[in-house]
Amino acid sequence: MRGKGFTFKQFHIDHSKCAMKVGTDGTLIGAWATIPCGCRRILDIGTGSGLIAIMAAQRSNEAQVIGIDIDNDCIEQARENIAASPWDDRITITHSSLQEFSSSEGFDVIISNPPYFVDSLLSPDEKRTTARHTTTLTFKELSDNVVRLLSPEGTFSLILPPTEADLFMSAARGALFLRRRCDVWSTPDSGVKRVMMELQTQPPTELPTIEKLIIEDGGPMAYSDEYKQLTRDFYLKF
Repeated sequence: MRGKGFTFKQFHIDHSKCAMKVGTDGTLIGAWATIPCGCRRILDIGTGSGLIAIMAAQRSNEAQVIGIDIDNDCIEQARENIAASPWDDRITITHSSLQEFSSSEGFDVIISNPPYFVDSLLSPDEKRTTARHTTTLTFKELSDNVVRLLSPEGTFSLILPPTEADLFMSAARGALFLRRRCDVWSTPDSGVKRVMMELQTQPPTELPTIEKLIIEDGGPMAYSDEYKQLTRDFYLKF
């Protein structure tokens, strides 16, 4: 019997032990991040319930995926979700902060739905604060450690609100370079609600690709063709 959570086409995510539940942000970046053919190693920073790690395994043929998190309950939950998925032989969950995590090889792809509240009021729930606020992982620490762990030709993809996206790019200036960006609008009139960015450590030889994604284009629950196309391998409703 399925536990509490969210059922996708090929796997189920139980998030009952995690402070941050399955949401649109994680699914978006898990579906949008480039995972090239022949990709061997993928890192999911702040894996939570394991959603992005499992999505990455589904989207790759042979890649070994590592998800890291500092929350014990999330680690337990992610391992349970992965054990129940079709790709448990290719996903490893490690209890570690990003700052302390080490690897003998670089990663071809790093993906994160990171904590992003910088100056806002902290939640009285310590686990929710860790998941949502940059108290344990600043944007500078995130950038520096991505550079440390990324292979020379690798890419780093993340999703943030627009103001925080600008703050991250300021923190990463000179170390990470924009390769691709997608501005996410909830509706045609909502303005930008989220920014997805794909970055690399090498200075680009051409201008970055700029995209726009509208989630709902005809009223509540009327999803755009672009959103359906992006997420159709995962969402049951598409």
